[in-house]
Amino acid sequence: MNIIKENYSYEANKICTRCVMDDTVSGITYDEKGECTFCKMHDDLETKFPLNEETPQKLQDIVDKIKKDGRAKQYDCILGVSGGRDSTYTLYNAVKLGLRPLAVHFDNGWNSEIAVQNIKNATEILGVDLHTHVADWEEFKDLQRSFLFASVPDAEVPTDWVIFSVLFKEAKENNVKYIIHGHSFRTEGTSPLAWTYMDGRYIHDIQKIFGTIKLKSFPNMNLLKYLYYSFIKRIKQIRFLYYLPYNEKEVFKILENELGWKNYGDKHHESKYTAFFQSYILTRKFNIDKRKLHYSAKVRNRQLSREEALKVIATDPFTGGIELLNYCLKKLDFSHDEFEKIMNEKPKLFLEYKSYYTLVKIMKKPIKWGTDVGIIPDTVYRKYFSFDI
Repeated sequence: MNIIKENYSYEANKICTRCVMDDTVSGITYDEKGECTFCKMHDDLETKFPLNEETPQKLQDIVDKIKKDGRAKQYDCILGVSGGRDSTYTLYNAVKLGLRPLAVHFDNGWNSEIAVQNIKNATEILGVDLHTHVADWEEFKDLQRSFLFASVPDAEVPTDWVIFSVLFKEAKENNVKYIIHGHSFRTEGTSPLAWTYMDGRYIHDIQKIFGTIKLKSFPNMNLLKYLYYSFIKRIKQIRFLYYLPYNEKEVFKILENELGWKNYGDKHHESKYTAFFQSYILTRKFNIDKRKLHYSAKVRNRQLSREEALKVIATDPFTGGIELLNYCLKKLDFSHDEFEKIMNEKPKLFLEYKSYYTLVKIMKKPIKWGTDVGIIPDTVYRKYFSFDI
């Protein structure tokens, strides 16, 4: 049986005239110039976080505040690391600016050898302590299987949300008020809500319906806990890359030359599961190609032409072949027939499961206040309130 599905084909009825986002994204709209919702979000963020002659001082003011609040403590901030380019570059700059971060990594059992070595090299060369939270593999595997059975495009949410949960837990335990993230809207964009939704209740409901194991080895932060961390403990989330010029080629050179960093391929492919899920399952089953999101950000940031981006997304992103597919299926305990059944199940959205989404929509004003005081990232507000799905 040929388990590899037919070749990837790129089809869209309408494409943004400025970037390469298109009408395969639920809820996307276009203005009179043909520019899309995501370009508008990008421009809003550029207005709020401009790169100009005042930006270095703004970043220095943030750093000075972190240092002041963290004096007499072992660490003054928490910084998540994956071995990827963005988190490694963020760690590099945090240390360069004189901060004392605790690097935190969540090991879900899917790290590539390159990612592991990248983390080791960076933390040792920079002299940064590393805490690695290792999930019980049988538990996490069961949770990943549950999301695949649920037939939603959010199957990487278990990793993303647990990382989020672990960072807040580490911040509280170390009495640290700042979590530094490695996200950049200039190189990653803002993921559509229909592509990626996450909260603790959503994860709990899918595991309750499809799972076979009770989750104990890693935190799954619920809404009350998140509100406690954010509004009571006042743990702030800061995205350093909003304040730093980010040319991907130059970043590669810095990381390779100074930290012995090695490239692992496409964005977020430091995880073997991510490489498989994003390039194969998302594109074949859900007609979602996350390269559109990342390359659109590069186009807006003038690091790539729109024509070059269109050529890339016209090619099949899955390059792992039968070897990667078989590796992932074996690791997840799926037969080819079971996986084929999952691939043929009708796609669903997070709206078909229990979550905090309705409550989040009601909390528009508190969330906006949270972005104004730096407790909640701006992209969170824009993700939920810029358009409907």
